Amino acid sequence: MSSYKEILLVNRPEDGKIGPHLFETKERTIPEPGDGEILIKQTYMSLDPAMLGWMSEDRESYIPPVELGEVMRSSGVGEVVASNHSDFAVGDKVMGMTGWTEYLVSDGSGFNKLQDGVTEEMALCVFALPGLTATTGLYNFGKPKEGETLVVTGAAGSVGSIVGQLAKADGLRVIGVVGSDEKADWIVNELGFDGAINYKTDDLEAKLTELTPDKIDVFFENTGGPIQHHIFNRMNTHGRIVVCGMIADYQSDSPAPGPNWIPLIKKRITMRGFAMPDHWGEVPQLLEKLTPYVKQGKINYRAHTIEGLSNAQKGLNMLFEGQNKGKMLVKL
Repeated sequence: MSSYKEILLVNRPEDGKIGPHLFETKERTIPEPGDGEILIKQTYMSLDPAMLGWMSEDRESYIPPVELGEVMRSSGVGEVVASNHSDFAVGDKVMGMTGWTEYLVSDGSGFNKLQDGVTEEMALCVFALPGLTATTGLYNFGKPKEGETLVVTGAAGSVGSIVGQLAKADGLRVIGVVGSDEKADWIVNELGFDGAINYKTDDLEAKLTELTPDKIDVFFENTGGPIQHHIFNRMNTHGRIVVCGMIADYQSDSPAPGPNWIPLIKKRITMRGFAMPDHWGEVPQLLEKLTPYVKQGKINYRAHTIEGLSNAQKGLNMLFEGQNKGKMLVKL
């Protein structure tokens, strides 16, 4: 095969909706790597909620937007198929920012080799953005303590599921908020959460009260939505709120108002938003923290994999509609 496909961002999601009008597929000739470069054939690509923000025109966000006419941004894993770089050999599996493309040339910056025994799926589900984000938010800002109670929204998602498992491994009581009974069953019976709330069908206040008899010390927020207010109202004095994502509002014309701030004062609650680009320099330390839990079998994951680069946009919509069961990946 002498050609490959890549997908460019050509329009902004002005209405917050993701559709084929945003993208254009181009067919290119597979390039040869120059001196100090490698050619990577991408094998798996990650789809993440942050992509909607990357498509927007917002230039005050934590990372510049993808420019129109550029390859859509994403992380992925691939195999080195040609190398003129002393640190990389043909056959090496690597992970980094790849983009929506089947092949890419790189000077190796930002790419790391996968450790022996780490599959492409494990790399993207655990050691890439999901695991790094979960570890950063939980330990840098959640500061969990044994015996405390943690509630995590988006608990069956790629970040939330790892947050909950890390907290359980550290001896916390962990309650997860999900959008289906199947996801509730998975986080409780397979991941070991102490309880689950289905925000679509449960009486939110009653269920939360039942599952958090000692109220809540750490709230890891991934979604927003009506349950946010109920969780906020059950926070303990000196509780910590970690705001990682608000997927319920990303496509909304009128984002929901947040809770009243008076309890922040009365209960001396710490509330912190964060984004991973501020913490890239901490990655070695984050992996040192995360890896032992993985090796001890305390971190399980599941991937929701779709086939083909042409289905990337479809998969992204599935992610925002909550149709995915596990980390959303594209197999190329």
